[in-house]
Amino acid sequence: MKIGLIDVDGHNFPNLALMKISAWHKQKGDHVEWYEPLLSGHCDKVYMSKVFTFTPDYEYFIDADEIIKGGTGYKLYDKVLPDDVDTIFPDYSIYPQYDFAIGFLTRGCIRKCKWCVVPKKEGDLRPYCDWRSIKRPDTNKIVFMDNNVLASDYGVDQIRSMIGEDVKIDFNQGLDARLITDDVAEVLSKVKWIRFIRLACDTAAMIPVVTEAVKRLNEHGVKPYRIFVYTLIQDVEEAHQRILALDKLGVEPFAQPYRDFETNYVDPEHKRLARWCNHKGIHKTIKFEDYK
Repeated sequence: MKIGLIDVDGHNFPNLALMKISAWHKQKGDHVEWYEPLLSGHCDKVYMSKVFTFTPDYEYFIDADEIIKGGTGYKLYDKVLPDDVDTIFPDYSIYPQYDFAIGFLTRGCIRKCKWCVVPKKEGDLRPYCDWRSIKRPDTNKIVFMDNNVLASDYGVDQIRSMIGEDVKIDFNQGLDARLITDDVAEVLSKVKWIRFIRLACDTAAMIPVVTEAVKRLNEHGVKPYRIFVYTLIQDVEEAHQRILALDKLGVEPFAQPYRDFETNYVDPEHKRLARWCNHKGIHKTIKFEDYK
């Protein structure tokens, strides 16, 4: 069979579902390629994956007997990979530009944040995978995409088991600052990080929580500049005050405008605050009140 793949979001980050689909079809002896409307010709199947709702849909004609769509971007929350595809080792050859492995130790989340689709998509928190089965043989870097790994004893044990191993990690969705106890801070301080430990400060109520987490991490040797903090913008002034509080802690705030899942609308003032915050040369030299 001839199989085509379309990463609707672009190739800005490896698409785990497409890599697993590619590996599964290649194992069966099928030919797999990125679908190109003018070059690929006819395909038996084309798989389209879309992670983000705001990504424009693929607009070109697809010459295929069957087109299969999946992903949060299509709001297909109940559509999951079959077990024999989901458990296969991904085909990283289709994304040669990336030198790290990706995967999940756990799936789901204990929180029910109103702006988050994870509870609807993944359900309750549960163990999912061992880090050793995620690691690539050609690199020691792993980017984990867990939504709340610290809420799982299994997840914390997995992180603990990486202490002293030749592996560098990142949790790109952030860690729950509310769950960083002294024991957890010690564990986090002993593993090797690709660059940052990522937290989130999405409401004013999280400021003292993040402050305490940063303090505990610092007591175990993690410097504040190694801590990256996602900052959701819903009310501009309130988010601005959170960013200023994070600045005082010496951490790296990263502002994210709120985007409605249904309309994809983003307030222009949210964008302005995010541009000011996330451009470090501007952030460190100009007050937001003076930023045009």
